[in-house]
Amino acid sequence: MAELLSEARVAVRYFAAAADAAGREEESLPAVDTVGQLRAVLIEKYGDAMARVLASGSFLVDGIVSRDDSRTLGARVDVLPPFAGG
Repeated sequence: MAELLSEARVAVRYFAAAADAAGREEESLPAVDTVGQLRAVLIEKYGDAMARVLASGSFLVDGIVSRDDSRTLGARVDVLPPFAGG
C-alpha cells in the first residue's frame, strides 16, 4: 500500500506566461496537498520566471479560481497567468 501512496500525482496544466515559464503546457508532478505547496514546488523547479507569474497569477482548482495557499488540491490544477482586462 505504501507504493500506491508514493505514486500519487497531480496533473498540472500551464497557460500563456505560465507555460512560457515552465517550458511546457502540462506535466504530472508528485501530489501535494495545497495551492501553497504547489506554488513552492513550481518556484523551486522553474525559478524566477515562474515566481513572477505566480506573484499575480492564480490556480484553477476544481473549476474555482484560487490564490488561497491553504486551498486543497485535487487531481488536476491549471496555472493561470495574470489576465489583462479590456
